[in-house]
Amino acid sequence: MASRKQKRKPVSRAAARRPAQRKSAARKTAAKSTAAKSTAAKSTARKKIVRRARAAVPAARPARKKQRVAISHHREEDFKADGLRAYAQYRDLGIKGATGGLAQAHVIRLLGPCNPQEVSKLHFHDVDFQMVYVLKGWVKTYMEGEGETMMREGSAWTQPPRIRHMILDYSDNVELLEIILPADFDTVELTA
Repeated sequence: MASRKQKRKPVSRAAARRPAQRKSAARKTAAKSTAAKSTAAKSTARKKIVRRARAAVPAARPARKKQRVAISHHREEDFKADGLRAYAQYRDLGIKGATGGLAQAHVIRLLGPCNPQEVSKLHFHDVDFQMVYVLKGWVKTYMEGEGETMMREGSAWTQPPRIRHMILDYSDNVELLEIILPADFDTVELTA
């Protein structure tokens, strides 16, 4: 007897999968929906990370003018009574113009004798940086958190932004070098 080959129907790939591997149309839709939600969640999470990173990075500073060399030689006629205090003469060192307003530096002569009623006024400056160096004589200061301090020739100090301070007394020949950033700033006098 001859063996007969049975004819088989061709089987599709999907049909050839085991039943556990087959997905119904509903399961396929649910899987696509879950994948879409997962992608959206990842996208939202990435956006949050980028937002936090951008917030942590300070905004770009505006471009400053190109700085130039500033040279200043001592000349008595350069001391002018046109600065912040009426009891002082200021010698501008040309830093403001050379830095496009980034900083200012001047030599200050406090005019003697000291009159504490005029001089001793509590105030602060709205600055980013302030440094003072005693070139000649002495000055007695008060700074919030530091109290009274005698500064002599060769003494230097910084005054943090907005620190309350005042001059209490000074010698007749005192000269100070002061460096401030930015060049233009506000000074606020305080009442007791």
